[in-house]
Amino acid sequence: MKQRTLVVISSGLSQPSSTRLLADQLAASAVGAAARLGVTLDVQVVELRDLAHEITDNMLTGFAKPALKQAQDAVAAADALIVVTPVFSASYSGLFKSFFDVLEKDVLTDKPVMMAATAGTARHSLVLEHALRPLFAYLRAAILPTSVFAASDDWGANSVEGPLRGRIERAATELAREVERREPATVTDPFALTENFEDMIKNL
Repeated sequence: MKQRTLVVISSGLSQPSSTRLLADQLAASAVGAAARLGVTLDVQVVELRDLAHEITDNMLTGFAKPALKQAQDAVAAADALIVVTPVFSASYSGLFKSFFDVLEKDVLTDKPVMMAATAGTARHSLVLEHALRPLFAYLRAAILPTSVFAASDDWGANSVEGPLRGRIERAATELAREVERREPATVTDPFALTENFEDMIKNL
């Protein structure tokens, strides 16, 4: 079995939240779809609600405290991401955007990203296309074709076998295939020597 890492970013504000519920369902489906392709996904969930103060401090000072730094490093090392935001004022939440504002430049380049959002009504579903897709295109992520939106009505009695379940399974299958065909993610150390130390001494 191949070993890969999946990081799930959830920016719900309440506890519990429909945003985290959707994030967990997407992650579970991705794990199952990957297993069928011979890939074991190690899932790490980043709950932005718990990092809100540290994200703000990072924006003001330019330095990340330990918990936020751990989340940033997890994203950098991930083989794929699932990102889920509630819809506020017809767009992603400020907390969601702020987290991606404090990531290192180019950290999402060519990294597979599954986008998802939650809201009270289905009329907000286009937020995935007019807000999230441009954001992750700008960050040069490898955005999966299928995104997932869940309105309040999707959590009814038919949610287990209804349209939401179909969207979740389709997106999870796309993510699993993308992870399976790629080499494991690598993280470049910006302070690593690019030249043999003995050669550097000779050139002095």
